[in-house]
Amino acid sequence: MKFAITSKGDAKSNTLMHKMRTYLQDFNLECDEDQPDIVISVGGDGTLLYAFHRYKNRLDKTAFVGVHTGHLGFYADWTPDEMEKLVIALAKTPFQVVEYPLLEVIIRYRHGGRESRFLALNESTIKSVEGTLVMDVEIRGQHFEIFRGDGLCVSTPSGSTAYNKALGGAIVHPAIDAIQLAEMASINNRVFRTVGSPLLLPAHHTCMLKPVNNVNFQITIDHLSLVHEDVKSVQFRVADEKIRFARFRPFPFWKRVHDSFIAN
Repeated sequence: MKFAITSKGDAKSNTLMHKMRTYLQDFNLECDEDQPDIVISVGGDGTLLYAFHRYKNRLDKTAFVGVHTGHLGFYADWTPDEMEKLVIALAKTPFQVVEYPLLEVIIRYRHGGRESRFLALNESTIKSVEGTLVMDVEIRGQHFEIFRGDGLCVSTPSGSTAYNKALGGAIVHPAIDAIQLAEMASINNRVFRTVGSPLLLPAHHTCMLKPVNNVNFQITIDHLSLVHEDVKSVQFRVADEKIRFARFRPFPFWKRVHDSFIAN
C-alpha cells in the first residue's frame, strides 16, 4: 500500500508526520506523494480539506484518515498518543471505507461559453463584492424566489456542522445524499420576500443561481476564495464523486456532534 502524509505545518504536526512516515516505511509501506492509496492528514479539519483538494482527482482510488493535533475534528478522529496504534492498523489491518457526499459547483460565464467546475467537501458560498446579493433561485429548472441579502451558502451533509450551522441550517447525517441551501441575512419586508428557511435538496435536484445584475461575486469553495467576473449562473448539485474515509474503528457521526457542541 502506498501512502502520503499532509501536515498542518506547525511543529507538533510536523514532528508527528515525520515519525509516522518513518514507522510506516519500517513496515515496508511505500511513501508516494503523487498516487497514494491512503492519505493521512495531521492537524485538523482544515488540513484534511487541503488534502482533499490536493487529491480531488484521485477520489475513486484514495482514502483519507485524519489525526488531530488540536481540538477534536469532524474528519480527524485519531489523537497523537494513538500514533503507533494507527500505524499498526495501517500496516496490518484491512480498513473499511466510508463514503461521504460532495458538492458539485459549476460556474458559467456570460461570454465565450466558458464554465468552471469545482468540488467542495464542506460548502460553497456566494456574496456580492459590492452591496446586496440579488439572485434568481431556480430549483429543478423552476423559478423559486429572488434572493436579496448578504449571501447564500450551499453545504454538504458533512459540512452542515460548519458555516451552515452558524447560519441556522440543519445538521444532516452524511449518509444522506443531499445538499443544503442556507441564507445569509436575507431581506424580508412588504416589498421583498424569501422563504427564510434552509432548503434540503436530494441528489436528483439541482439548484441554479442566476445574477439579476452583472456584478462581480466572491465565491468560496471550502477554504478557497476567488472573485468571479461576468457570471451567468452558478449551479449546485450532489456530485457524482464521493470522498472515501478509511475507518479502522467506529466513528459515530452523532457522537462527534455531541462531543463538538454539547460535551464539556
